[in-house]
Amino acid sequence: MSRDHVKIRRALLSVSDKTGLIELATALDLKGVELLSTGGTAKSIRDAGLPVKDVSDITGFPEMMDGRVKTLHPMVHGGLLALRDNKDHLDAMNEHGIIEIDLLVVNLYPFEETVSKGGDYESCIENIDIGGPAMIRAAAKNHGFVSVVVDVEDYNLLIQELDSNDCATTLKFRQKLAQNAYALTGAYDASVSTWMAEEINENKPRRKVISGKFAQEMRYGENPHQSASFYSNGSERFGVASAKQHQGKELSYNNINDTDAAFELVSEFNPEDGPAVAIIKHANPCGVAQGVSLTDAYNKALNCDQTSAFGGIIALNDTLDGETAEQICQIFTEVVIAPNATDEAKAIFANKKNLRLLTTHGLPNVTEVGQIWRQVSGGYLIQDRDNGLINTNNLKVVTERAPTDNEISDMLFAWKVAKHVKSNAIVYVKDNATVGIGAGQMNRLDSTRIAARKSKDMAVNIGLTDPLTIGSVVASDAFFPFSDGLLAAAEAGATAIIQPGGSMRDDEVIAAANNAGLAMVFTNMRHFKH
Repeated sequence: MSRDHVKIRRALLSVSDKTGLIELATALDLKGVELLSTGGTAKSIRDAGLPVKDVSDITGFPEMMDGRVKTLHPMVHGGLLALRDNKDHLDAMNEHGIIEIDLLVVNLYPFEETVSKGGDYESCIENIDIGGPAMIRAAAKNHGFVSVVVDVEDYNLLIQELDSNDCATTLKFRQKLAQNAYALTGAYDASVSTWMAEEINENKPRRKVISGKFAQEMRYGENPHQSASFYSNGSERFGVASAKQHQGKELSYNNINDTDAAFELVSEFNPEDGPAVAIIKHANPCGVAQGVSLTDAYNKALNCDQTSAFGGIIALNDTLDGETAEQICQIFTEVVIAPNATDEAKAIFANKKNLRLLTTHGLPNVTEVGQIWRQVSGGYLIQDRDNGLINTNNLKVVTERAPTDNEISDMLFAWKVAKHVKSNAIVYVKDNATVGIGAGQMNRLDSTRIAARKSKDMAVNIGLTDPLTIGSVVASDAFFPFSDGLLAAAEAGATAIIQPGGSMRDDEVIAAANNAGLAMVFTNMRHFKH
């Protein structure tokens, strides 16, 4: 028997998701394909007036044990696994009355959906599919002769293939289906394993598996010579992966990376405490602010570093309004992401064809427990999401002068921003707006000086006599190992410092702060971001 084109004469359909089932079954029936099925799938097909045989009639055994056992039988797996060009296999089929199954259409019990809806342990266990994955793997292994379809979105592709090949499938088509089938069962098992590890508090299981579903092909990666794709992991966390894009060309690799960074940062600021805006460039913030309105917050954020904001990503913690949209349109912006947008704002953005607008319908929970994966040569680094938060109760005043209420407010604001700035991170803040950001330098002194220099440049740009850093506070993502960085901040006009503390030279740094008349608090929490 030729493997190039295999005629579909008999199909076994057993699906949890009935979407498109009747349309597919009808198309197969019109082509003369015999239909086999199980349980609820068979009932749906029969209720639609289509002929179908129950698998139990083929196996000679009824479904039993609450449906746990129905397809785990040699009459099914023999029909899926038999090599059609192997005489021994054909003889065994004839001897035992096993019929060939040329097409398998299966989708699995909704395990992930059950978990996401808060199902209890036993409910989740009962929604672990056994017979489905076993049949899928059998059919995929025998893809030389058997077609296996596991995704509803492939139903039309299957019918097109049959239409083009006189009710047959090509080997190339079956190979593609088989690869996808194995990926599905792998992802399914990964979700079960991950869930079970969490349920039994197995924090460091011997094996960990990640999976994703193709969402988009990128034009290129970080650079034009790098190919790239975007895969979603099915998380319900609000963000770029689940956002609705209203306009503009497809997001690039760098767009997605930067937009995620921007939205995670702005979500640190609860909209109940006031509108907030974050502007990101190359995964680092170049301006963050809270204001009396989104427009006010945007303008304050923009005035931290207008030069870097050009071509940046803007994230808002509340519904984008028309006035703010008008302001954003004054400079070139790649992406705007917000929980929602008014019709007026959408209409204004419609005139900017290259501007992408994304809405998420919510903000991610910054306290949510989760894990971050990073690939290195030969393996993966896995760590908990940085969900550490502090408040006034966590602050330890270590200087002779205690900070004022306004300084404390600004320090807590700066601390939230510093968490999202690449190390070494220095953030100057005044009146709940960043006025200087130093990111990603090899030493803390350089970050302090760069942020101060940017503040001076920005003051000139907007027509101010004095640098914006005068009267500001400074956040450092890690301790000052020497007093030089702190003194540079004081020279720039800062009046208060928030930092983790914990350096061998803390006494020296505290003494320098006292001599400069600064207030300083320790958080005992570090926010390195590499």
